[in-house]
Amino acid sequence: MKITWGHKIAVVYLMFVAGILFLVFKANKESFDLVTNNYYEEELKFQDVIDQKQRASALSALPEVAYEAGEISIQFPQEFANKEVKGVVYLYRPSDAKKDIHQAFTVTGTKLKLALPTINPGLYDIKLSWQADGKTYFHELKKFF
Repeated sequence: MKITWGHKIAVVYLMFVAGILFLVFKANKESFDLVTNNYYEEELKFQDVIDQKQRASALSALPEVAYEAGEISIQFPQEFANKEVKGVVYLYRPSDAKKDIHQAFTVTGTKLKLALPTINPGLYDIKLSWQADGKTYFHELKKFF
């Protein structure tokens, strides 16, 4: 049997349709995570975050964050010595929302140690929000654990 040019066009067309269907199938299987589920509400509150960042940058030093042996330690500036500090540590994993960690804390003094569940190695955005003496502060940094 001889393959005519009409058969060749039909084969090319069918291969094109099969390729498009394959790409649609793969695109539907792709997972995507939003940074936050209520994005627009968070965007409206962003001016508060800017104000909190400015208050934190006006301190004598920014908080220092370290991770070792299953716990995270945070060293607050000396302005918070002998003061009650309440806040939240949020470890945001950009590559997988299932690996995000939220941990609330209360401490009196400048040193905080929090035991964390197993952290998978990778890049984390650490968002530290805390309150002392009626003022709120926010500090954000990236760390590779």
